[in-house]
Amino acid sequence: MIHPSVIKRQRLFFFGIITLIIGTAIISMGLGYSSVSYNRIIPTLFGEGTFKEEFVIFSIRLPRIVITILAGMALAISGAILQSVTRNDLADPGIIGINSGAGVGIAVFFLYFPIDATSFIYMLPIIAFVGALVTAILIYLFAYSKKVGLQPIRLILIGVGFSMALSGAMVVLISSSEREKVDFIARWLAGNIWGTDWPFILALAPWLIVLIPITLYKANRLNLLSLSEPVAIGVGVRLERERLTLLLIAVALAASAVSVTGGIAFIGLMAPHIAKAIVGPRNQLFLPIAILIGGWLLLLADTIGRNILEPEGIAAGIMTALIGAPYFIYLLLKRN
Repeated sequence: MIHPSVIKRQRLFFFGIITLIIGTAIISMGLGYSSVSYNRIIPTLFGEGTFKEEFVIFSIRLPRIVITILAGMALAISGAILQSVTRNDLADPGIIGINSGAGVGIAVFFLYFPIDATSFIYMLPIIAFVGALVTAILIYLFAYSKKVGLQPIRLILIGVGFSMALSGAMVVLISSSEREKVDFIARWLAGNIWGTDWPFILALAPWLIVLIPITLYKANRLNLLSLSEPVAIGVGVRLERERLTLLLIAVALAASAVSVTGGIAFIGLMAPHIAKAIVGPRNQLFLPIAILIGGWLLLLADTIGRNILEPEGIAAGIMTALIGAPYFIYLLLKRN
C-alpha cells in the first residue's frame, strides 16, 4: 500500500511541473530572433494578434515547443523502461546506442532512397524505429548469456560501443554525399530540433498516445522486473516476453522522438532519476513525474540553446549533454 503522504507529494509535484512547463513555454514564445512582447502572447493565442505575432507564435514557436515537450516525454519514459528492464540506473536510449541506430536508419533513408515530400515526415518514425530495433536486438543478443540471462553492466558497455561504432558509420555515410544532405545529417547528430512544423507533431503524437498508456498500465510489471529474476519468475512474470515487449516500447518511443529532434541523449537518464528522488522508486508513482520532467528538460534546453547565440543558437542535444554528461559521471562514481 502506498502511503497517502507519498500520493499527496506526487500530485503536488505533478501539477507543479505542469505549471513549470507552461511557464517555460510562455517564456520560450517570447524569446528569439523575432521577439514577441509578453503582454501580447495571451491575446495572440486567442486570435487577437497582428499577422507578425500570429506567424511567429503559431508557425515558428508553438510547434517547436510542442515537439520538444513530446520528444522529451518519449525519451524520459523510454529511459525509465530501460532502467527497469535492465536493472541498471545508467541505461538511456542515447547512451546505449538506440538513438544512434535510429540515426543510421534515417541517414540511409535520407541519403540513398527517393524521398516523397508528402510521406517523408510520417515515414521518419518508422525508419528510425527499424534502425533502432535492429540495434537493440544486436545489443540484447551480445549482452545476453544463457547461464546468467541479461547482464546489465555488459549491456551498457556493449551499448556504448555500438553508439560509437554507429556514429562512425554515419560519418562514413555522409563523407561522399551532397552538401545539403550532409548539413542535415550533421544537424541531426548535434541534436538540433529540426522537425518544427505541425505535421511533425502529427507524426510523433500517435506513438506517444498509444505507447505511454501501455507503459503506465504495465507499471507493476516494471516494478517486478526491477527485482531479481528469481523473484520476478516466482510471482508469475513471463520474464522474456515482458522484457521484449517493454524493450520494443522503449525503442519505439526513443526512435519516434529522435526522428524529429535529432540525437538527443541524457534526457532518458536524468528524468527518471529526478522523479525517483521526488516520489520514490515505484513506477506507478514516478513514471508520470518522469514523463513531465523529460518534456520540461528538453524544452528548457532548447529554449536556452536557441537564445544563447543568434540566429542559429546551440543545438538542444549539446545543451542536454553539457548537463547530462557530468550527471552520468556522478552516477557512475556513485555506483562504485
